[in-house]
Amino acid sequence: MTLPGEQLRRSLAVARKDIRIYYIKGPVVIFGLLIPLFLFLAFSLGNRFASIPFLISGLLAMTVFFTATAVSPVIFPWETQARTLERLAAAPITVPALVFGDMLASFLFGALIALVPVGIGVALGVTITSPAVLLAGILLGAVCFASLGVLLAVPPARAPQNIMMLSSLIKFPLIFISGIFIPVESLPVWGRVLAAVSPLTYFTDIARFAMGEVNFYPIALDLVVLAGFSLLFLGAAMFLHGRTLPKRL
Repeated sequence: MTLPGEQLRRSLAVARKDIRIYYIKGPVVIFGLLIPLFLFLAFSLGNRFASIPFLISGLLAMTVFFTATAVSPVIFPWETQARTLERLAAAPITVPALVFGDMLASFLFGALIALVPVGIGVALGVTITSPAVLLAGILLGAVCFASLGVLLAVPPARAPQNIMMLSSLIKFPLIFISGIFIPVESLPVWGRVLAAVSPLTYFTDIARFAMGEVNFYPIALDLVVLAGFSLLFLGAAMFLHGRTLPKRL
């Protein structure tokens, strides 16, 4: 009988493999840093009255979100296409452990990349008024977005570009409804309803609070909702990958 501890050790091996093979390639740079930076520059040039902490919190939210979801949606299609998934399926590792390993690699990369916008903010004079809250938000947000990334990989497509297109159709609308460019309190009622269904809204709210800006939701609620989204996304990914994995082989 395989022990849970052994599966966790194999998840760590999968995470190390993902980082070594996938996370030093172009998609991470493009989707994790350059796209948020370009969006940030375009928004900041068009909104000269927005405060620096408001802009940096938005940049932080986009960076963690894009980085944690940049690679995880296409790992399964890449490995299906390269036929390396067959070797993983034949190995003594469960599907939940395999999915957890992919999520763990995305989480680590998303959390580490967060240091870049935080460092930019500090260099521009932003004061982190609640560092513990910011750290908790980054860790929880990275888990949540990484879990969303492995969930986006569920359709049994062999071509990575098909999954990239699907994930872009989901990720970009989330950017625009999550209070990054317009504060949630300034949105109309229907906009606030849309913002409430996006996990990115709660991470942005935490970042704003930690940088001394006005937050819309209570911070405890932000953390609880992010944790709930994380469990929902990861649980759904583990279950659904178990159903679609045989179709990839």
